[in-house]
Amino acid sequence: MAKIKNTTVQVRKDDVNTLHSANEILKGTSKKGFFARLLPFMGPAFVASVAYVDPGNFATNIQGGAQFGYMLLWVITASNLMAMLIQTLSAKLGIATGKNLAELCREHFPKWVSVSMWVLMELVAMATDLAEFLGAALGFNLLFHIPLFAAALLTAFTTFIILGLERRGFRPLEAVITALVGVIAFCYIIETFLDRPDISQVFFHAFVPQFSGVESVLLATGILGATVMPHVIFLHSSLTQNRIPTKNDGELKKLFRFQLFDVTIAMGLAGLVNGAMLIMASSTFHAQGLQNVGSIEEAYRTLTPLLGSAASTVFAISLLASGLSSSTVGTMAGQVIMQGFIHRSIPVWVRRAFTMGPPLIVIALGLNPTRTLVLSQVVLSFGLPFAIIPLVMFTRRKDVMGILVNHKITTIIASMVTALIVSLNLFLLYQLTFGG
Repeated sequence: MAKIKNTTVQVRKDDVNTLHSANEILKGTSKKGFFARLLPFMGPAFVASVAYVDPGNFATNIQGGAQFGYMLLWVITASNLMAMLIQTLSAKLGIATGKNLAELCREHFPKWVSVSMWVLMELVAMATDLAEFLGAALGFNLLFHIPLFAAALLTAFTTFIILGLERRGFRPLEAVITALVGVIAFCYIIETFLDRPDISQVFFHAFVPQFSGVESVLLATGILGATVMPHVIFLHSSLTQNRIPTKNDGELKKLFRFQLFDVTIAMGLAGLVNGAMLIMASSTFHAQGLQNVGSIEEAYRTLTPLLGSAASTVFAISLLASGLSSSTVGTMAGQVIMQGFIHRSIPVWVRRAFTMGPPLIVIALGLNPTRTLVLSQVVLSFGLPFAIIPLVMFTRRKDVMGILVNHKITTIIASMVTALIVSLNLFLLYQLTFGG
């Protein structure tokens, strides 16, 4: 027993050091430089940002770039700006209230509403995990050439190991996930260097909105669903709640300012990676007249003759890192959603085992993994209003948020973003139903 106790103290030492440094900085007694003072507050947004570079992004961005070139790049720019705003509100909610979004929904909404939202968000979390689990399995399959079903089992085993870090405190898990995000970013720096995009076209389409038919709207909605994700809105508020305790309003404001840096850096990096995915597909596949490269597997195989074997290997590594990290984060989000809405929780390994079912069925039935990924992102997009609307509702209320209540202009912009997302989804539904 003594060994177990000593291990517990040792593994939580990083958390204690982080809290001590953060408290010194909030009190104003720290003599460290700016970047050293920033470090204790970094982490939550990087965990959340994993959901913005998950395998669903690979699928939608590859299809978007291959079919329409750089045209949908503006959707990534707009989605990323929305993501920065929404994740900032989510982080602020956890800091100001000490509660996560699901807990506040349960506290303020009628029971039937909170239970209905729980069921819906569980379905969204399952759609999320479907995309992430499939992506990691594809990464193992492409990188090591093992059968897809065996790759799925290897994915399950690896995510169990990563999730086990949660017992060692918040810092080790944040560090591993941040490192995986770094791997993804580094891989796409290499990819961008290899595919040599048309920079003038990149800048033009990054800011000029365009569509070309219903399929482009479907892909744009999929990109939006893969970028702004409902489950991570719930998760981010949980990651910041009581992470670093504050003693007064001054420290609370200062803590929020540091979280703004965390969100801006993490989401900015995720946006650049998303853009690089679409740019790679556009400058490599679309430019060569390969508009029908619509799957991750095709992209991997086609990269070798076009850019060399290094490009396809780097692509597979980034996909694997994305799938493992985002699948881990998706399981964490599911735990938060269940605990918050119904005050029940199950062991994380049980949840991980349960959510393995749908992707294993998809693989066993031989369904197209990439098409399944894209459709799952559309499902996520339809779930977004049920996360964003409560978030905006709570963060505009002074009785809930106290000194960190939204400024009026923030609420107006957030409401416009919400209205845009809902309108786009309704338009897409109409087009798919009546537009032929």
